[in-house]
Amino acid sequence: SGIKLEVTGDANDYVGKGLSGAKIIIKPASNTEIQTSKNTIIGNTVLYGATSGLLFAAGQAGERFAVRNSGATAVIEGCGTNGCEYMTGGTVVILGEVGDNFAAGMTGGMAFVYDPENSFENYVNPSSVIWQRIETDYWNDFLLNLIKLHEKETQSAYSKKIIQQWSNEKTNFYQVCPKEMLDKLKQPLSNKAVHGKAV
Repeated sequence: SGIKLEVTGDANDYVGKGLSGAKIIIKPASNTEIQTSKNTIIGNTVLYGATSGLLFAAGQAGERFAVRNSGATAVIEGCGTNGCEYMTGGTVVILGEVGDNFAAGMTGGMAFVYDPENSFENYVNPSSVIWQRIETDYWNDFLLNLIKLHEKETQSAYSKKIIQQWSNEKTNFYQVCPKEMLDKLKQPLSNKAVHGKAV
């Protein structure tokens, strides 16, 4: 806790493995012309077994992002296959596409996925989670504040654009929650009861 690590450029596998309180910021050089949401900036198995802390990356992650994350908070701009696999806690925001088998074995925590193309259900593993558009003011504000923090820390033009168009963009997010957490949330996902798959 108390450490802030800033990386200008890309990073390899296992960034934030066992993260336990620090803040990690990864962003491209300020003069780059690459589109962060379409380029990978961190490798595979990022945040493996993290217990707390923050990760903000202005770009995509590789495969198995946030595997066994049990408490860290992260905002990234896309990830490969098996994202949030066996996740038991924490919060993950993905401002872009995800790979196959997303949320496989996820039993805790929360994820938010930006999906303007409405294709998320083709990639999520439905065995342990439900997903729905954001329905309450609490979760809307919760998500927006995390994206604002991501933009502040990384200067991501991509996240800034989402923030500027929030009244329209907020309807493009799915909220992903483990089924076994539905009756344990301090703030409900909906103002009405959730039954089965909440798509």
